[in-house]
Amino acid sequence: MTTLPVATHHAPSSRWRRVARRLPWWIAAAFLLGAAALWVFPFVWMLSASLKDNMEMFAGGLNLLPTDFVWSNYERAWYDAHFGTYLSNTVIVTLVTVLIVTIRCATCGYVLARYRFMGSKVFLAVLVATLFVPTGYTIIPVVKVSMQLGLIDSLTGMILALSGGGYVSAVLLYYGYFRRIPRELEEAAVVDGAGFVRTFVSVMLPLAMPVTATVAVLTFITTWNSFFLPLVFSFSRPELRTVSVGMQAFVGETATDWTGMAAAGVISILPVVIVFVFLQRYFVEGISGAVKS
Repeated sequence: MTTLPVATHHAPSSRWRRVARRLPWWIAAAFLLGAAALWVFPFVWMLSASLKDNMEMFAGGLNLLPTDFVWSNYERAWYDAHFGTYLSNTVIVTLVTVLIVTIRCATCGYVLARYRFMGSKVFLAVLVATLFVPTGYTIIPVVKVSMQLGLIDSLTGMILALSGGGYVSAVLLYYGYFRRIPRELEEAAVVDGAGFVRTFVSVMLPLAMPVTATVAVLTFITTWNSFFLPLVFSFSRPELRTVSVGMQAFVGETATDWTGMAAAGVISILPVVIVFVFLQRYFVEGISGAVKS
């Protein structure tokens, strides 16, 4: 008995169906790549401008490749504009502020999520309502209190002013994450003789490391880019300036050192990029974990 050949006319149609199913994903990928290129281009252009002279920066347009690499822009920014000092001030202020804010928001979010006390819901509602208060309204009372305490011209005062804000979003992230953790873990710690502090430090806080990384990254970026409070606290002492305030050093009465400012911008943004690259996985996990709750 002869065997009839199997019909293969359905193979091309099945390939077209697979292509049709994948086409929306390819279009979305192309769109996202284009959006990413548009988002990254200003940073790449700033890096390119930091290696040009002023004439080439304005005449070159959107050309990213410098004719001659002018490394003296970074030397001028680091030494002449004192960006080395400003960078060290910013690192000190930012790291201490991140530490204070993380501990304070973690304890607040833990108490609100795991304990019920009189007025807890009202307190949470008021906390959420403060999200709609503009930041500018809090600068005057913060500065007035700092002047009365004698902290207006010091890094200590700057740190306390930057870390004393509400940081409601960080509290809510911890609140949402701690609510998802089973209570059996706390009960087991209490049975083992652990008190409030030990339960929080040894059991609950290590479980919230994704949220801690998220809060640390957000606080790091916010503090690193702060301008108004560091400006006020370093107004009479320029050596206390941070990198955001130090950008004023490139703006003169008759001219502006644009390439030096671009070099200073690259120096100031590089630590933020490094921190985000190393913590981006924990950042995404913390955001998704808090949203799921």
